[in-house]
Amino acid sequence: MKSTSFRSIRIASALVFTLALTAAAFSEMPSAPQPRPEQLSNKQLKTLIASAGTPADHQRIAQYYQAKAQDYLTQAKEHEAMLAAYSANPSALTDKDRAGTVYHCEYYARKFKDMAAKSEELARLHTQMAVDATHPVPASKMGK
Repeated sequence: MKSTSFRSIRIASALVFTLALTAAAFSEMPSAPQPRPEQLSNKQLKTLIASAGTPADHQRIAQYYQAKAQDYLTQAKEHEAMLAAYSANPSALTDKDRAGTVYHCEYYARKFKDMAAKSEELARLHTQMAVDATHPVPASKMGK
């Protein structure tokens, strides 16, 4: 009976702890609505990439990748915050659960940062393509 109630207390503590983390993550969000770039489906993005020829097309693609990069950075920060919280409260989880949770948070913080960097690079490339499309190289200079 005593071990069951102790386990219930640990589970309840973990739930309260998780709710506190969620509340902390949402409290860091800006209160004023931020203008969101155009939302493109995967199909729309693929079609746009395949047909992009104008500076506006490449700017739309660049904005898409920049927004994705920001989303990935937000998710990385959330996992870093959870990692810090789990590390600061060792009594909330068993050693086995803590190891899995810490690994999860570390893995996804790294993964989302990597995905953000790749998205930022794609945004930079499409921004450059927009500039290049604005100032095309004359055909007479292409072979030189």
